[in-house]
Amino acid sequence: MARRDVLLFPDPRLRLISQPVEDFDADLAQLADDLLETMYAEPAIGLSAPQVDVRRRLLVMDVSEKKTRPEVFVNPEVLASASMGWIEERCMSVPGRSGLVRRATEIKVRAQTLQGESFERRLKGLAAVCLLHELDHLDGRLFVDRLSWLGRLRFRAALALQTRRAA
Repeated sequence: MARRDVLLFPDPRLRLISQPVEDFDADLAQLADDLLETMYAEPAIGLSAPQVDVRRRLLVMDVSEKKTRPEVFVNPEVLASASMGWIEERCMSVPGRSGLVRRATEIKVRAQTLQGESFERRLKGLAAVCLLHELDHLDGRLFVDRLSWLGRLRFRAALALQTRRAA
């Protein structure tokens, strides 16, 4: 396993759409291991391949309290969603910033394992929100895109202030 560098906002590569995984090989397993190591080192609860500059539809997450239940989702897609709620989100690609995002808190997802086997799962609460957040990365979206107009205004103001201070 190896820790990888995470792309940071506003890097334009974060806006690229990822391609489906077709090869379920040792390289894919290594990428999943690297994502998990990078995620645990932060520490964070989820990470997607595009965040480490790999355009593949792969994400990892571990929402367990003691970080002992890593999960890998290859080519994930949401089949159904329900129970919308507001949650404060953070992102490894947008360090030091957070914002309120409205997301489904119950979903049914279809994905594949690292061996290419298809499976379906129902996720609730933090697990559902985390998967949706990481799935956005696969489609070139960030949580800041889902902020309310006021949230986006505050985000831009904080970013401008940070830029001025750095100059």
